[in-house]
Amino acid sequence: MFRYSNRLPLLAGAVLALSLFAAPVAAQGNGKRYAVSNDKAVSVTREVLVRRGFEVVRVETHGDTRTIFYRAGNQGRGRGKGKLERMVIRREADRVIFVETPSAILVDIDLKLKL
Repeated sequence: MFRYSNRLPLLAGAVLALSLFAAPVAAQGNGKRYAVSNDKAVSVTREVLVRRGFEVVRVETHGDTRTIFYRAGNQGRGRGKGKLERMVIRREADRVIFVETPSAILVDIDLKLKL
């Protein structure tokens, strides 16, 4: 019994490390799905981003996929603009799927699309 007791902290550390690495992978699901058109999804997303103080830099279209590039504005603090971020809106059958969208922004998009 005491022969393996010195390996217990190593085993516990390995389990902890695996659980920390597995959490982000598990969180990356297929995204949130809505029964709206691509144009409606892009316009609502643009409206939500501007209302939250972000600047929409560009919207790229590749087939049924729209990629929205945005950044945080300086919001009057004189600290420059934020880093360029992106979110993907993908069309699948009769649904629009939001991928790589921050959860705080997705909540507002969800409220707008369900109204």
